[in-house]
Amino acid sequence: MKKSILFPGQGSQYVGMGLDVYEAFDEAKEVYQEVDDVLQTNLSDIIFRGEASNLNLTANTQPAIMATGVAIFRVLQKKNNLKITDFSFCAGHSLGEYTALVCAESLSLADAAKILRARGQAMQSAVKLGEGSMAAVLGSEIKDIEQLIKESNYSTVEISNDNCPGQIVISGKKLEVDECLIGIKQKLSKKSISLPVSAPFHCQLMKPAAEEIKDLIMNLSMKNPLIPIVSNVTAEAVTQADEVKQLLIQQIYKRVRWREIIEYMFKNSNDSFLEIGPGKALSGMLKRFKKEIEIKNYNNREDLEL
Repeated sequence: MKKSILFPGQGSQYVGMGLDVYEAFDEAKEVYQEVDDVLQTNLSDIIFRGEASNLNLTANTQPAIMATGVAIFRVLQKKNNLKITDFSFCAGHSLGEYTALVCAESLSLADAAKILRARGQAMQSAVKLGEGSMAAVLGSEIKDIEQLIKESNYSTVEISNDNCPGQIVISGKKLEVDECLIGIKQKLSKKSISLPVSAPFHCQLMKPAAEEIKDLIMNLSMKNPLIPIVSNVTAEAVTQADEVKQLLIQQIYKRVRWREIIEYMFKNSNDSFLEIGPGKALSGMLKRFKKEIEIKNYNNREDLEL
């Protein structure tokens, strides 16, 4: 049976994530310390003991989630003799792709922390606070949402995340997203939930953010990953560092094709998954696929002790 490793993205963060792992294992301490040093800020204190409002600032959230995923992965490497090369594929949901690249030894931890801090700042500043919005649509088919958006002639509303069967996220300017949600309820009889985010991610409104950090990404020192990374942009395996860089730029403003990523893994005989990092969002998504799947989640010290 082929296996894949998955890393979560924004929305999985919570104050205290990784603290019990940090306290128990030197490998985790080293990860958080390196991230603190390279960012010249006590991010680990924000993660472990800070206010949720501070952790939820995108510029903090993105490196924080990455650091926690890498910390748990490195403990598993030492404690359980986990080898990235024992797996067929690696993937991360949005910013989680950077965690995947670090664990696949394509990108250094320090560079991932720096680029995610810059990425978060650029994405936050691309649209004025309060002008953008995101909402999850439940129980709908992607073709129905696409058709409704097309018929309504919205200038900014897009599907930003195709997460799993029955879970789609739309992004755009708030007024248009709100109007779209009314249409979804009236025409499709589907429920939706406005998401507590600070900007409309993964849509064309994020193009200025991509332009802002384009050169930073292209100048990153990257190696080819030890195992294929399944890209958020293409939902296909990528093995070359130069191609990874181009896709990381596009990833900022293009749809997260997570459902297709998982289906790609299924087509390549992957039925066993490890989710490594805070929360269990990706494990929850996997359970929505009508397929027998083996899922193991590593989120805290208790998971590591099993």
